[in-house]
Amino acid sequence: MGDRYNILSQLEHLQSKYMGTGHADTTKFEWLTHQHRDTYASYMGHFDMLNYIAICENESKARVRFNLMEKMLQPCGPPPEKPED
Repeated sequence: MGDRYNILSQLEHLQSKYMGTGHADTTKFEWLTHQHRDTYASYMGHFDMLNYIAICENESKARVRFNLMEKMLQPCGPPPEKPED
């Protein structure tokens, strides 16, 4: 019982300290959206990764950056409809 409480308190501490870890009310859709956006931002921020993607897709770096920015708008599609109570 003590280990479980300790793990939950550590999780709450991490969630309050770091933005990307979510919180108790974070939905699966919100969490996945944040993960996708963080990934795309990382690709754009790392020049070598952007070059790699551009070579693989046979596109210019500017086009790859534009496509990644477009994907950041709705990376997981439209949000699911919330059930009415």
